Amino acid sequence: MNVVAKSIAINHEKPVPKINIGGTGISDITLIETINLLDEWIARQEKKRVCVTPVNNVVWASNNPPLKEIYNSSDLTLCDGVPLIWASKFLGKQTLRGRVTGLDLLPQFIERCYQKKYSMFFLGAAEGVAEQYKTELEKQYPGIQIKGVYSPPYAEQFSEEENQKMVAMINAAKPDILWVSLTAPKQDFWIHQHIDQLNSIINIGVGGALDVAAGKFNRAPVWMQKNGLEWFYRFTKEPKRLFNRYFIEAPAIVPLLLKQKLAKNV
Repeated sequence: MNVVAKSIAINHEKPVPKINIGGTGISDITLIETINLLDEWIARQEKKRVCVTPVNNVVWASNNPPLKEIYNSSDLTLCDGVPLIWASKFLGKQTLRGRVTGLDLLPQFIERCYQKKYSMFFLGAAEGVAEQYKTELEKQYPGIQIKGVYSPPYAEQFSEEENQKMVAMINAAKPDILWVSLTAPKQDFWIHQHIDQLNSIINIGVGGALDVAAGKFNRAPVWMQKNGLEWFYRFTKEPKRLFNRYFIEAPAIVPLLLKQKLAKNV
């Protein structure tokens, strides 16, 4: 799939500007700009940390200073969802120019990886998911460089032994890109805590994108994606698991935005 999107010139020598939404800076960058920037970072061998950040993560970060610092200090904190674009419009002067979801970035940057012969490692997702996706990619892109996959045993917090095992596996594979699918914000904490030990260049948490890419779950129709209803599609597929996330946690963004808006107008 080719990326089709409008982009503007970015000064790659400077950090990508971020727009403050509820205390979390969200990178003002489009999908095609993100792909091109990752391309440049790999070419220059610049180690980077990338977070894919939906509304819930912004809400969680507002009550979790270490998580907020992870997002605000990341090289890219991507806009994972139309609601964050709406939030930026509500807040005023500067509006996010586009969303960059893990569901879009993963498959589309993988095509660039194939073209440029970048190597990859998949960490996380349920047992067998990454291996299945690797097999499918190798059929679709003969010669694609997927250097390894690993799904750690489920744990709220990994032991130091398990952490070092993962770091050692990744470094032995020497990937250009590390895709981490441990769910957010767990994956963001893990990357942040181990970035200095990792030799991978681009280190990015993509949440459930591996599950969707491997065909474990279907994605919402395009019209729902474009109109900010992808969350509702996901909810209809897993209502018990996602009720709290979408109907209790996500709406908590509203008072955060109102407080921020009022503070600007005082």
